[in-house]
Amino acid sequence: MAHWIRFIHRGQTAFGTLDGDQVIVYEGNMFEQPKLTDQTLSLSSITLLTPTVPSKMIGMWNNLKAQSKELNFPMPGNPWYFIKTPNTYLASGDIIRRPPFHDGKIIFEAELGIVIGKQCMGIAEEQVDDYIFGYTCVNDVTAFQLLKEDPFFEQWTKAKCYDTFGPFGPSIATSLDPDHLTITGTLNGRKFQDYPVSDMIFSPRQLVSLISKDMTLEPGDIISCGTSLGAKVMRDPINTVEISIDGIGTLTNTFQ
Repeated sequence: MAHWIRFIHRGQTAFGTLDGDQVIVYEGNMFEQPKLTDQTLSLSSITLLTPTVPSKMIGMWNNLKAQSKELNFPMPGNPWYFIKTPNTYLASGDIIRRPPFHDGKIIFEAELGIVIGKQCMGIAEEQVDDYIFGYTCVNDVTAFQLLKEDPFFEQWTKAKCYDTFGPFGPSIATSLDPDHLTITGTLNGRKFQDYPVSDMIFSPRQLVSLISKDMTLEPGDIISCGTSLGAKVMRDPINTVEISIDGIGTLTNTFQ
């Protein structure tokens, strides 16, 4: 297993893998035979970036059985999803900002993110592992009250796409079987979310296959697999949110 990161060192953007508190530096393209260098850096000497720059982040809605049952939603026959735009992307350690023109409830949602490694379109489920680079942690931040603000048009794009509303990272873990993972979400040290991938209506591999039949997925794209019960409102003035997944790490951000 490797943990890939992107970072800034001495004003330059680079990438590599984590080895304890050391960073092993690579060059080239993370997704296309990256080349190992002889450079090693201390983790304390770098500034983390998002581990990839997706062309799109695709987020799931109603993909956990426990939440679907609690909310009395029907089981979807195909994934229900939305798109988060690039202005939302935020690295671990950075600040989630309240939108200046919205004073309603903002919630965090702890989710597993699938990172695509090769361009794919219309692939079968048994082919999926050849196209997945790895997995990361996602916080699908949502301006909750805006979703149904207009009874004639649900505001998914507006509610999900404010600046800083798409934190993910801190790394991409490779050679990981997602089906036995557990996702947790804590707010100010208190655990509110704790659920297994096995409760998903569509498994990570199914999601990649099905969504690839709708659109071309590019290297670095992220599919965020949806959340379960326990998503909570982040209240001012400052909150610390941690999204943790064993084998991947912990995504930490403050909201203010």
